[in-house]
Amino acid sequence: QVQLVESGGGLVQPGGSLRLSCAASGITFSIYTMGWYRQAPGKQRELVAAITSGGTTNYADSVKGRFIISRENAKNTVYLQMNSLKPEDTAVYSCNAHNSLYSYWGQGTQVTVSS
Repeated sequence: QVQLVESGGGLVQPGGSLRLSCAASGITFSIYTMGWYRQAPGKQRELVAAITSGGTTNYADSVKGRFIISRENAKNTVYLQMNSLKPEDTAVYSCNAHNSLYSYWGQGTQVTVSS
């Protein structure tokens, strides 16, 4: 059974930082591209950042220079370090694992940026 479990969300003030984690089980983690997506109320889900099995990363323009995605294959975990957070970063953040055949999602974690 495949599971992706996110953690690390919460309430943070503008300018603050959070680190999200996504622990995967039931898949050969190292061969999957891992991504973080977010969905704000009333908006479509959007890709925030992704990292391939080879370590290549890409970011949404809105988070470039502020967010960093990384993976630790030994722990089957992908991280999203979020710095200089803005109110517009408020959303439910979800982890995704995909390859050419399969795509799996976590349940999501709420990130709220507010003073």
